[in-house]
Amino acid sequence: MMFRKLGLAAVAAATLAGSVAATAPVAAQEQFVPLLVYRTGPYAPNGIPLADGFNDYMQLVNLRDGGIDGMKYAWEECETQYNNDRGVECYERLKGKGATGASIVNPYSTGITYALIERATNDKVPVLSMGYGRADASDGTVFPYVFTMPITYWAGADVMVQYAKKESGGSLEGKKIALVYHDSAYGKEPIATLERLSKEEGFQFSSYPVAHPGLEQKATWLQIGRQLRPDWVFMWGWGVMNSTAIKEAASVGFPMEKFIGIWWSGAEADVTPAGDSAKGYKSLNITGVGTEAPIFRDIEKMHADGKGLADKANIGTVLYNRALVNAFYYTEAIRVAQGEFGTKPLTGEQIQWGFERLDVTQEMIDNAGMTGLLSPVKITCADHEGGGSAVVQQWDGSKWSAITDFIAPRRDALRPAYEESAAQYAKEKGLTPRSCN
Repeated sequence: MMFRKLGLAAVAAATLAGSVAATAPVAAQEQFVPLLVYRTGPYAPNGIPLADGFNDYMQLVNLRDGGIDGMKYAWEECETQYNNDRGVECYERLKGKGATGASIVNPYSTGITYALIERATNDKVPVLSMGYGRADASDGTVFPYVFTMPITYWAGADVMVQYAKKESGGSLEGKKIALVYHDSAYGKEPIATLERLSKEEGFQFSSYPVAHPGLEQKATWLQIGRQLRPDWVFMWGWGVMNSTAIKEAASVGFPMEKFIGIWWSGAEADVTPAGDSAKGYKSLNITGVGTEAPIFRDIEKMHADGKGLADKANIGTVLYNRALVNAFYYTEAIRVAQGEFGTKPLTGEQIQWGFERLDVTQEMIDNAGMTGLLSPVKITCADHEGGGSAVVQQWDGSKWSAITDFIAPRRDALRPAYEESAAQYAKEKGLTPRSCN
C-alpha cells in the first residue's frame, strides 16, 4: 500500500504548486485509486471527514483483510479545493498511475462530476458519484461509466415530499413548500422533480437561489418567513450556506422540525456553527449514523494500534460514514470483477464490468460489518442507481439520530424522467445509446 499524508499547510502548498499530495510509487501488484479531496478551501470542513473515511476504509482492507482477496489498495490524494478546474487537473495527473491506471474516480463534487463524465468515459474509468452529480446518469444505456448508487437528487426530492406528506396527515393539498438552493448545477438538480410533484400532490412550490458561498441570506429568509410562510422548507445547500440558512430560519421563527435539508446539508459541520438554533433541524441521509456498526470495532482497533489514517474525531460522523460506504461499494465491485478477470490490478473497463453486476444484499452488508450503514442496491447494465433509499435524521443539539427507516423513492415516475433526460443528453452529444438486452 502506498500513501503519504501531508499536513494541511503542506497540502495547501502542494495545491498552489499544482502538485499531488502524495508521490510514492505504486507497486506492480496494487490496485490504484486516485482520491480527489478538498482538505483546504471553503468546503474543507466537509471534505476532511470524507477524505478520512476513504483513507481508513482502504487502510482497513489492506491491514485486516490483506487487500481485496489478496490485492492491496494503493491510493493518492490530490487537492481540488472543490474547484472544477483543479478537479480535472487532478484526474488528468492521476489517471495513468499504477499498473493499469486509475480504476475508479470519486469526484465528490457535482461540478467536477459534470466536467469529468466525457473524459472518464473516453478513458474507460468508472465515475462513482454517490448521491450527487447528474441524476439522469442512472441510465446506463447512455452513461455506461457513471454510477449514481444508491440514490439521486431527484429521488431525494421524492423522499422529502413523501415524508412531508406523511407528517402533514397524508396530504399536501394546498400546502406551501419552499426550496432554498445553492445557485449552481447541484442546487438546481431537484427543481424539475419538485415542480412535477407539486402538480401531482397539489402543493404550491416556490424556489429561492442563494449565491455562493451562501453568507447573504437575510433577504431570502425575510421573504420566506414573513411573506410566503410555507408549511415546509427544503434545502439543497453546501458548506457555510447550510449553517447560515439555519440561523436565518431561526431568526424569522421558522420551525426547525419543518426544515429538511438534502444529505449534503446534514453533516455535523452544517449544524454545530448554528448552536441551539439548529435543534430539531432535519435532513436526509443515505448512510447510517454513529458507530454502532461492527466495522467500527475494527476501525477502533486499527487506530489503537497506531495504524489509522483519519482524525479520530471524525470517526462515526456523517461524512466519514458516507465515505466508508462509498469505498465499500467500489471494493465490492472490484471483488466481483476479480471473479471474472482474476486477482490482479484491474483496468477501469474491467471494474466497470464489476459495477454492472454488483448486487449488494443485506447478507453482504452484514458480513462486511456494515449493518445499519446502508440499504441493499442492485446495479444492472441499464440501471446505475440500483434502488437505494434514504432516511430522515434529526439534530438534537449534540448528535444526529435517524427518525425514520430507509424510505424508498417512487421510481415508477423517476425512471422515465431519467431516461427522457438521458436521451436528450445523447441527442445533444451525438451518442447512440447502447443496448442492455
